[in-house]
Amino acid sequence: MKGYGWAVGSILLASCAQLLMKWGMTQLPQSLLVEMGWLSQLSDFILPLLAVGCGILFYVLSMVCWFFTLRYLPLNKAYPLLSISYGVVYLGAILLPWFQEPFSFIRTAGIVVIIIGVWVINRPRSQSS
Repeated sequence: MKGYGWAVGSILLASCAQLLMKWGMTQLPQSLLVEMGWLSQLSDFILPLLAVGCGILFYVLSMVCWFFTLRYLPLNKAYPLLSISYGVVYLGAILLPWFQEPFSFIRTAGIVVIIIGVWVINRPRSQSS
């Protein structure tokens, strides 16, 4: 069970990292990213830059969790678990109001298929199998 706990931590941290970096990057105007005088505007963009920085930190922490996942689970069970983050990010993108991403039945069906696949790979085996 330890390995699955670490995997959940890795999945949640990686998913939060994606959402934070997406939000932060969409809040930064392109002029800030390409002009050389961006330092004078830095105070206006602390929160988006902080979100991107936290996203990067969450990725690092996700990797630490992933290392422990690999310590306790076989790779053929652990690696498919990362696919769950597709569903977490999708749900975050459609449920959190600042992303304003549209709901789609076909995308939702795709996420459900992925989750079913992960469950099939990681389901408990009976003794007769």
